[in-house]
Amino acid sequence: MALEIRHLRAICAIAEAGSLSQAAAALGMSQPSLTSLLQRLERQIGAPLFVRSHTGVTPTPVGEQTLRRALTLLVEFDRFESDLLGALGDGPVRLGSSQMDCLPTFVERLDDALPGLDVTVHVEPSSSVLAQALARATLDIAVIAMSDDQEVPLAKHLGHRVLFSWLPVFVGLPARHRLAGGFEVDLADLADEAWIGPPGPEDGSLTSLRAATHRAGFTPRIRFECPNGGGRHLIAAGQAVQLVEPTAPELPGMVVRPLKGDPMRMRLVLAWRKERLTWDQAENVYRAVMTSYTRHAMASTPFRTWWERRRDAQSWDGLVDFFRVSNSL
Repeated sequence: MALEIRHLRAICAIAEAGSLSQAAAALGMSQPSLTSLLQRLERQIGAPLFVRSHTGVTPTPVGEQTLRRALTLLVEFDRFESDLLGALGDGPVRLGSSQMDCLPTFVERLDDALPGLDVTVHVEPSSSVLAQALARATLDIAVIAMSDDQEVPLAKHLGHRVLFSWLPVFVGLPARHRLAGGFEVDLADLADEAWIGPPGPEDGSLTSLRAATHRAGFTPRIRFECPNGGGRHLIAAGQAVQLVEPTAPELPGMVVRPLKGDPMRMRLVLAWRKERLTWDQAENVYRAVMTSYTRHAMASTPFRTWWERRRDAQSWDGLVDFFRVSNSL
């Protein structure tokens, strides 16, 4: 079997997802097909690339070496492909974004990221809608937040890079809530609360909430639906609790707290149309998002406190190094 670009993408997708099923969904193929492809690659190479366990897959020493070279080759290939196809036509660059509290800072950096270009910004709570808009060419580039245990497929012709492989999901509570004084909140202690439903439920965010609360021993009572990301006034009034982005600000009457054990996670992905943006342009936007999000996170007391407590934990990963380096810039 001759080695092809798609094989390198499969290796990288498996390593990134840490799961064959999630990698298969990201690649738009079935898990048995991906498993078969991986087995053929390992036979050809003569050594296993990943160790399988009940918690997922991790690269072997040979897999780590292969992964490093695959990433290098894919970056160069994607740069070549984007530069070959990238030819901005008339009209503005249409950027979509999930709701992020760092969005104003990010927008400020767009002029430097895409100099000389007119950029319009569309904020959309549904990651599925953002992915579909890219596939239909009604958006050119998008920052997409996805639940860690749910996959939002991206069209194969799109370029994409993972911004953060995982970030915790926090909870917004009324400031006078009985649990507001602690550092973190046990999800099980919120069993009797009225919840604001997560935006974009068709993405799997509601499924993720229900799965997490099921593990905690209860079913959430979804009393409010605020699809445009509102509802914080309901929290401040003491009428509801809601899952929030970890950098969400603590507004008057509302506090933000981590969930004990990080039972829910999200990841951020940048995706773009290769025929509209070159690799360098996409890279500039990538850096603008990373810098904006990181500096916003470090300025958030709840997030920074959580990060300082987690940074030395064995379960912590390369995100620590990224935040440490970025915070020193």
